[in-house]
Amino acid sequence: MLCNNVIESMGIADLGCSSGPNSLSVISEIMDTVEAANRLLGRRLVSEFRVFLNDLYSNDFNNIFMSLPAFYDRLKEEKGLEFESCFILGAPGSFYGRLFPTNSLHFVHSSSSLHWLSQVPAGLESNALKRLNKGKLYISKSSPQSVVDAYLLQFRNDFSLFIKSRSRELVAGGRMVLSFMGRSSTDPTTENSCYQWELLAQAIMSLAREGRIEEEKLDSFNAPYYAPCAEEIKDEIQKEGSFTIDRLEAFEIDWDGGAVTDIHTPHGKLSVGRRVAKAIRAVVESMLESHFGIEPDVMDDLFIRYGDIVGTHLSKSRTKYFNLVMALTKKW
Repeated sequence: MLCNNVIESMGIADLGCSSGPNSLSVISEIMDTVEAANRLLGRRLVSEFRVFLNDLYSNDFNNIFMSLPAFYDRLKEEKGLEFESCFILGAPGSFYGRLFPTNSLHFVHSSSSLHWLSQVPAGLESNALKRLNKGKLYISKSSPQSVVDAYLLQFRNDFSLFIKSRSRELVAGGRMVLSFMGRSSTDPTTENSCYQWELLAQAIMSLAREGRIEEEKLDSFNAPYYAPCAEEIKDEIQKEGSFTIDRLEAFEIDWDGGAVTDIHTPHGKLSVGRRVAKAIRAVVESMLESHFGIEPDVMDDLFIRYGDIVGTHLSKSRTKYFNLVMALTKKW
């Protein structure tokens, strides 16, 4: 994109930015790429950056904004960029819909966000009259076909709206890089798609059997999550028609990030279980707390049990996450 254009003011959006220490790292990486292109071509290709950080309204944007002075100082020190050439703004709201003015963006990035749906699929809500997915939190091998169909329909509706919205906001020739959880097979019940949810349901059920969590609460919970396969992604992009898929790659990730190597020893099994449980808890605790009304001591016990279950599973079968990464170009 930069090799063919000089961009006076480059619009960049990071969708699903969160509020932790990594929130600004991708912006820094994009700026490094632009500076490398400047050096390669011997001219300044971008005069200023307009950076939009997006997440849901409940995101802690104040935490990000408090880190901006140090970020601007680092930009000036490491890259020579003056404060006046980089404008960082918050853009709260769901990316399943319009967020930015027409033709205002040149580059869109989203990592680890698009596997979250805008809502629980229709018919699977907590107030639904019939419990279609009893004892499960997500799609599993025992889920009826109606549950699988409901999830796929919700994903199609959400992802098509995401693509249509970005099509309006990106300039012709603008790019997107999207990274999210997926699956290796067209079968939505494959282990790298759903097994982390299966094991979490086992941990919750163990507490339900002891009367510490209501089993009915488990029957009425379905995660607003979907791990698509590459074919499902391609179908929606091709139907919308505004983007060309430049690259679509997949790679596997150990549940613990590959940090634990002695997985078959008692210490390794304990370590990998705790590490995975800590990561999953950071993602799902607020959802579980809201739905189940779990007290802090019960929540602690839940993830201790989950860690034990995960450690035992991974010591026998090294199940991995499956990540999809794609690069898209806006046609017109």
